[in-house]
Amino acid sequence: MITKGIILAGGSGTRLYPATLAISKQLLPVYDKPMIYYPLTILMLAGIRDVLIISTPHDLPQFETLLRDGSQWGINLSYAVQEHPEGLPQAYTIAREFLNGEPSAMILGDNIIYGARLSAPLLQACEKPKGATIFTYQTREPERFGIINLDKKQVPVSIEEKPKNPKSNNAITGLYFFDERASDIAADLKPSARGETEITDMIRFYMEEKTLGVAQLGRGYFWLDAGLHDSMLESSKFVAMIERHQRFKVGCPEEVAWRQEWITDDELLKIAHGPLVKSGYGQYLEEIINDFIHSGKRNRV
Repeated sequence: MITKGIILAGGSGTRLYPATLAISKQLLPVYDKPMIYYPLTILMLAGIRDVLIISTPHDLPQFETLLRDGSQWGINLSYAVQEHPEGLPQAYTIAREFLNGEPSAMILGDNIIYGARLSAPLLQACEKPKGATIFTYQTREPERFGIINLDKKQVPVSIEEKPKNPKSNNAITGLYFFDERASDIAADLKPSARGETEITDMIRFYMEEKTLGVAQLGRGYFWLDAGLHDSMLESSKFVAMIERHQRFKVGCPEEVAWRQEWITDDELLKIAHGPLVKSGYGQYLEEIINDFIHSGKRNRV
């Protein structure tokens, strides 16, 4: 059972310059909350309460100021420095001590995933006893992503990194579940022609071992990579639309923690009546408490 998670929030964010010259892109707002709230709540929905945030020496103190130790949400947050970005698998060599030989989930800090009953496939991935699980999404731009190819029985047979002539549209999202061998596998990888180790090579190890599971995010799910100006704007518009029409917030760690019963009603009200009291965000937290008082139902998210 996976109980530990990693959020990789490093890199220099050059694709978002000049907006990221002084601040990490994962601290920029996606509609009404910092970008990092969205991947954090995905791990929380998976039942993961022990999370390592990896970022640059410059940005890490700002993450610590924003997120603190996580106890306000009933979770434990730790922090580690990525001195120089050398590929996504590097997160697993940095996290070796934190993981201490345990399986884990990793999500990229600019990934936003939304869908009804999303916790079900997340929990299933956490319970996989051996191997790895990746989440895929049908895309119209397969040349921008790592692509997994499946046979007629939906068994993964090959992986391509940003292919010029893709064999499928199954994009690999930035959410990965690996068993306890991940740090060792990452340490053994050789850099690609780009000079970095590749997450697709980690995935390929499990695919060739035939222990790779593929969870396909189908109709009704949304995956957004908020790493470009256009996709950040699109992500903000999407979250705004959902929150305006459905009244529920997307990527709200306070709400997830409360609905998971990791914090009490009083603890949630204390957050709502604190620094957030004059914001619509704080008012929303108070509203969900009032809804619970009147209905007696604490629905899961």
